[in-house]
Amino acid sequence: MKRYDVDFHIHSKYSGGTSSSMELPLIAREAELKGLHLVGTGDALDPRWLKHLKGNLIEDSYGIYFTKDAKTHFMITAEVEDSRRVHHLLLLPSRSAAESLIDRFRKYSNDIGKDGRPSIRLTGEEIVDYAQEVDAMVGPAHAFTPWTAIYKEYDSIAECYGSNLKRVRFLELGLSADSYLADRIPELNGITFLSNSDTHSPWPHRLGREFNRLELKNLDFDDIRNVIERKKGRKFVLNVGLNPKEGKYHLSACSRCYQRFMLKDALMLKWKCPECNGRIKKGVFDRIEELAKFKEPKHPWHRPPYLHIIPLAEVISIVTGIRTMTSKTIQERWRSLVDLFGTEINVLVDSDIAEVKRADPEVGRVIEKFRQGKIQYVGGGGGQYGRPTLKGEGDEFWGSGQRSLTDF
Repeated sequence: MKRYDVDFHIHSKYSGGTSSSMELPLIAREAELKGLHLVGTGDALDPRWLKHLKGNLIEDSYGIYFTKDAKTHFMITAEVEDSRRVHHLLLLPSRSAAESLIDRFRKYSNDIGKDGRPSIRLTGEEIVDYAQEVDAMVGPAHAFTPWTAIYKEYDSIAECYGSNLKRVRFLELGLSADSYLADRIPELNGITFLSNSDTHSPWPHRLGREFNRLELKNLDFDDIRNVIERKKGRKFVLNVGLNPKEGKYHLSACSRCYQRFMLKDALMLKWKCPECNGRIKKGVFDRIEELAKFKEPKHPWHRPPYLHIIPLAEVISIVTGIRTMTSKTIQERWRSLVDLFGTEINVLVDSDIAEVKRADPEVGRVIEKFRQGKIQYVGGGGGQYGRPTLKGEGDEFWGSGQRSLTDF
């Protein structure tokens, strides 16, 4: 068995709000520096991106591809929006499977070929049927976010997938949740959790900011299926990602001015912000509070640990006070550490912390803190990312001042 670090969910330059730099040669190069062994292509149901994939990917094993100039491998993935605006992540066994789904979905969609994440006039249950025809796997994308997620629209995954529930073997947590939050919901006991970046940018503070560590015998589509379905001894070893407070929808907050609200106050205000009259969006934390049956998480036997990390450029930003992640100072310091330790993931997760501290004492101390779970965060909400802090700051809620969620 060998361990692989995998980010299943990214987007191409053809999805809304993405960088024009999201092309395979650059993604592959940056993924190698990050330390990712396998990355989802994203957007494989867009004919323009599929053409790009055909021109840049070489098949290595069943369902696994590589580019000429990087060690990182790719598998074919896509995201679709169903008739209820719920997003689903698809893991496909081949480029031809993506072509087949494009043909099947085209009559139900007005924007295939116009947006990398197409809208399909089908239910979640029907999308699974079509995916099964091409041997693809399907599960909810960013399952708790307040705009386009399964738990925004439904109170259970069964309501969405109906008779195909048993065919849904994974759920993507999204940046604003982790397994400690999601395992308070009993119906998710048998589901494999994915932690993916959903990045719109190729740079390593976005790409692989959340990833999965898998234990496989073979890097191919069948063994990826085995690990998701927990068969033949394959397993997830680790989920890795941001502290959920860094997610931009973690707390209930105004989507215009980002004022944070406790759930009781948002309900009293009928989800209308008294500061700017904007709309208050229910946060992932509060949505999980509504769905949870357990006060504390009850992890099933197969659930791996979840490690909260901070991307290396963000760590350097914390110690330097420089906000721009692409600044020359941050990039030079980032490059020196990656050159020394091989990859960013090695710096953040695997290298001996004493060696990291010898190489860069300031950065090493922050990495040691988050490995020990000792970093504080100002929570995100309403579309604004949260942030780690070394200054003892807390969350400020409307009408309550600065208080921690543990105060309530």
